[in-house]
Amino acid sequence: MNLDFDVEPLFSWYVVLLAVSGIALLVIGAVNLGGLKIGWRLFNVLVGLGFTGYAYYLAFVFEGGTYTLFFKAFILPVLLIANAVKALVARSQAPAAPAAAPYQANAPYPQQGGQYPQGAQYPQGGQYPQQAAPFQAAAPAAPASPYQAAAPVAPAAPYQPPAPPQG
Repeated sequence: MNLDFDVEPLFSWYVVLLAVSGIALLVIGAVNLGGLKIGWRLFNVLVGLGFTGYAYYLAFVFEGGTYTLFFKAFILPVLLIANAVKALVARSQAPAAPAAAPYQANAPYPQQGGQYPQGAQYPQGGQYPQQAAPFQAAAPAAPASPYQAAAPVAPAAPYQPPAPPQG
């Protein structure tokens, strides 16, 4: 192993920084931590493989001689890590999708304005309330669809068995 912090501290720290940067980029690219698009993740993996491979080469294969330190190469990992952090922050600040209301089998049909009355239940005796006007949703902000929206369907009357024949 070529790492000797007493003899060549600059070279040794350079190899360590290459390895740490490469591993960090591999992790960011391989694990979708910040919601990066697939292209950015692939780019992170490729750069991470390059940095980690070069660190391995310098630490274990390199047999001495001359080498060049490219400290400017550390700008790219800093930018890629900053991009991943930015995507993570943007993902965490994005409004969450509204949760779907749980299904309620005994919920009454919504009245005007779309609100269910407090404590409402289906009426006993099989008679359902008649709705004065069809349910109207708020006007959409986007342009109207070229397709005509279907009218809401009123609830069907409950099943009542037929009366026995007289006679």
